[in-house]
This record gives sequence, C-alpha cells and structure tokens, in this order.
Amino acid sequence: MDQPVFNTVNGFDYALIALYFAIIIYVGFYAAKRNKDTDEYFEGGGQIPWFLAGLSNWVSGFSAFMFVAAAGFTYQWGIGAALIFTSATWAYLAGFLYFARMWRRCRLSSPLQFLTRRFSPSTTYFYSLTAVIPAIVGIGQGLYILCIFVSTALGLNDVTLDLGPLQLTGFQILTIVTGFVMVLYTAVGGLWAAVLSDAVQGIIIGVMTLIILPLSYLHLGEGAGLVAGVKRLLAEVPADYFTLQGPAANIWFLIGYTINMILGYNVAWHLVQRYNSVPDERGARKMALLCAGLSMVGPLMWILPVMAARVLFPDMAALWPQFANPNEASFVSLALMLLPHGMIGFVVSAILSATLGQANDAFNWLAATITRDIVVPLRRRLTGHTLSEHGQLRVAWTTMTIVGVLGVVVAFVIPRFGGAFQFALIYFSLTASFQMPVALGMIFRRTPWWSAIAASSAALTVAIILMVLRVWPEHDFARNMIVEAVVASLVFGLSSFWFKADDPRHAGLAALERDLATPVDPSPESQYGGAAMQVYGLIGVVCLILGAVLTACTFLPSTPVAPGRINLIAGALLIVLGLGLRRLARRSTARAASS
Repeated sequence: MDQPVFNTVNGFDYALIALYFAIIIYVGFYAAKRNKDTDEYFEGGGQIPWFLAGLSNWVSGFSAFMFVAAAGFTYQWGIGAALIFTSATWAYLAGFLYFARMWRRCRLSSPLQFLTRRFSPSTTYFYSLTAVIPAIVGIGQGLYILCIFVSTALGLNDVTLDLGPLQLTGFQILTIVTGFVMVLYTAVGGLWAAVLSDAVQGIIIGVMTLIILPLSYLHLGEGAGLVAGVKRLLAEVPADYFTLQGPAANIWFLIGYTINMILGYNVAWHLVQRYNSVPDERGARKMALLCAGLSMVGPLMWILPVMAARVLFPDMAALWPQFANPNEASFVSLALMLLPHGMIGFVVSAILSATLGQANDAFNWLAATITRDIVVPLRRRLTGHTLSEHGQLRVAWTTMTIVGVLGVVVAFVIPRFGGAFQFALIYFSLTASFQMPVALGMIFRRTPWWSAIAASSAALTVAIILMVLRVWPEHDFARNMIVEAVVASLVFGLSSFWFKADDPRHAGLAALERDLATPVDPSPESQYGGAAMQVYGLIGVVCLILGAVLTACTFLPSTPVAPGRINLIAGALLIVLGLGLRRLARRSTARAASS
C-alpha cells in the first residue's frame, strides 16, 4: 500500500498560526480592560453569559486530549470509545439537576472558599497545598498531549537544537514556547481572556469537525461517496472493532471511569469557578445542560473520523515510529492528509489554543486560591493589613509563572509513562481522594470541620499503600478510583458522629446553608444582556477575520486529495457565523439600552 502524503505546515500555515496567536493575545488585552478589580479578574464579575461560560468550560475540558489520547484509544479499541468519551454527558446532567444550582448559590469569590465555609480555613489550606502538585501535573499533561499534535503537524519531530551541554528536541522546544505563550495571555486577561479565547477555539474546532468528518469517509469511499466509505469501514476494520473490547469491556474500568466523570465534571475547581462566573443559577443550569449536549455530540464527531483512519492508516507505528504510542497520531495524520494549506494552520491553531484554554483554567483557579485563600488571610493575620488589589494581582502573576515553568518540566518526563492516555489514567486515578469529600460535603452537611481532611487523607493513604503493594495491578485505575471513593465515603460518614451543631467553628457552615437555601435570581442587567453581551460582537469580528483569511487561502497550491475549495467552505461558514454573532451583539445591546 502506498504511503500517504501529508501536508505538513508551510509558510502560509505559519502565517495563519501567527495571526491566530496575535488575535488571542489581543483578546487577552481586551479582556484586561474589563478587569476593574480582582473579582473581574478571577470570576468575570459574575456577569459572563451562560452560553459563553458553557462553551468555554466544554472546550477547556477536552483540549487536545480528544484529538491525541482519545484518538489513540479509538484507533486501538474501536466503538468502545463512544461509550467512554461521551460519558461526561451523564455527569453534566447530574450538574444540571443538582450541582450547578448549588454551586451558584454558594456565592464564592474563589473556588476553594467553599471549603472554608463548609469545613474550615484549615481545610482550605490543606487542599490548597495538596492541589498544587496535581494542578501542575495536569498542565504538564495538557502541554505534552498538545505538543504531540503540533510538533507532528509542524514537522518538528526530527529537529534537534544543540546548546552545548543541553540538547533540545523539536518537541521540547515547542513545549517551552507554548508554555511561555500560555503564561503570557493567561496572566494578562484573567477569566474573561479564558472564556473569550475558549469560545473562539470552540467555533474553530466545530467548523473543522464539520469538514473533516465527511471528508474522511469520502476519501475512504474512493470517489464512490459517503455510503461507500461506510461500507468499506465495516468491511476492513478488525472483526471485533464494533464490539466492546479492551478497557471498554472491563466492568471495573467502567465503574472507575464513571466515578471519575461524575466527580471531575461536578466538583472540579475550574468548573466551580465557571458556575460562579454566570449571573444567576438559571444560567448555571443552562450552562450544564449545554455542556451535556456538546459532550454527547462532540466526541462522536471526532471518534468517527478516527475509525476511518484505522482503515486508511493500518500501520501507525511505521508512520510515526518516534512516538511512545503512535496510535495517538491518528487524528493528526488524517488532518494532514485531507486538509489543504491554510486549513492546516487553522486546525493547528485551534488545537493549540484549546489546550492553552485548559491550562488557563488551572492557572486561574489556582492563582485565585493561593492569592485569596492563602496569601491574603496570612497577610492579614501576620500584619493586620489587607493586601491591595495590585498586590493580589502580583501574587497571581507570580503564581502563574512558577506553575507554568513546572508544567513544562512535567511535560518533558511524561513520555516515560508510555503515552498520554496511560499517563492520564495514572493522574486521574489519584484525584478522587480529594474530590469525593467535596461532593459529599455539598450533599451532606452534618459532619465536623475536619471531615474532609480526614476522608481525603485516609483515601489517598490506602490508595498509595495498595499501589506500593501492587494489589490488583491489572486494574490499577479502577482500583484507585473505587477504593478512594469507598474509603472517603466511609470516613466522611463516620465523622458525622462527632458533629456538633453548636461548635463555633461551624459559623461558616450556618451561613453557607442559608445561602444554599436562597435562590440566586437574575438581575435586570443579566436578563437583558447588558455590556457582557458585547463580547459576542468581538467573537464575531474574529470569525469574520479568520473567515476572510481562509477564503483567500482558496487560491493556495493544493492537492487532489486536499483541494483548495475546502478553505472556501470553512471560510464561508466562519463569515456567516461572524455576521450572526455581530447581529446578536447589536440586538442585545439595543435591548439592554431600551430596558
């Protein structure tokens, strides 16, 4: 079989990537103008429209993971990927029914403030310190996954920079540069920058998906149409490709993964921050419902092309021998073969920015926590003075820089763990010990101030002991998730016997329960859009610019497999969308003015 011809990034694509980054940096400075104080910087002043907050949360939730780690899983195991990677839908539905409303009623200025109100300041300090390492690991994981995709598309895998005692591969150079850009635009714009950039990349990824899905099956059909492509897929994939196999057929893995989804998509700190960034609880519930719908449709749109890639690229190891898991390059291989220059730069930019958005979430809530829940209280306790607004921003910027550097270091060592998906399982399998007490603390509020510390410590200790003793090693992910959930629940429940309602340390809990019983109603400003709706106009302008550039790319040299008219189609879609968003912003502004 002939080797596929890949359109790696050329000068035109680099120009489009540069344009995209210039736009994203501009968005960061535009967002900075909205940040009148730290409330605006950390939580958007509670005035971010629910649709933008939901789209931002959904995009930052998958980043490049879906196009690299999940693509590798799909390539190897087939239809089971649909079962696993759409499971966030059910988690978000739980958020729609309960958690979204309750988180918004908490009225938090920083995510971990919930721990202070529900448990104690000591719990917040404990969680803040223990959250730093997982957050850094998560950022490093995102960078690693991203740079697999982008270094492949840019043709940097064989590049080496010799700096004397230090040699950097193209992958490592890209990781360093990406980490720098990530810290820069996150530190400048705060949460508004995250939301706006996430919205732009969500639109771009959506347009790319709408194009690459039919293209993959048209190419698979060899000119005979989509139906022929589907028939060829059914005929040529392995016999068990459309049955549950591997992890998807393992009941213990599915139980562990379900626990991970329910916790990760309901009590993750970046999601708590998103729920508190919208004006009211009705918006928070709409946000959760939007994420549920996108989490069902989106993964299917990416899984189906990768299944076609299984037939088009039967030997990924021969194509990408330098990767720890070559299957993880299946989606990017498809994009490089089927998309013309211009669109390739466009897709690389979107995937790059999506992962930056995911890291932005981690930066933002971690900076908010360290600044507001650690530095400010300690400064007040030690000196009797409150840190100024500018001083708080300096602490946040310093935190983001340090975390960003450490995230790059983590990205360098991840290849030793055998690939992105396997590393993600190791990482997520240890998070339930901290997330389970948070979920339980929201639902059941008759436990003492130390219950979360005791439950999470016990769960993590038991999990680590089982790992060291190599108990049930063939199901390590499921073992950790299930054991941590059970131990945390058991310790948390038993602690209720020591609960005393008149304990003065529960003053914050009494106030929290009053808030949880009090709905957050929409204000007139949020009801009619107000100034917050103007951001749709900005996103519309970005769509118009990128649409015009892609339309012009129609005339770039192309191939029969990836014709230039694909750029025209993508450009037209963006222009139509941009005009629609501009009209929405004008109508919302006019309605707010008349009201």
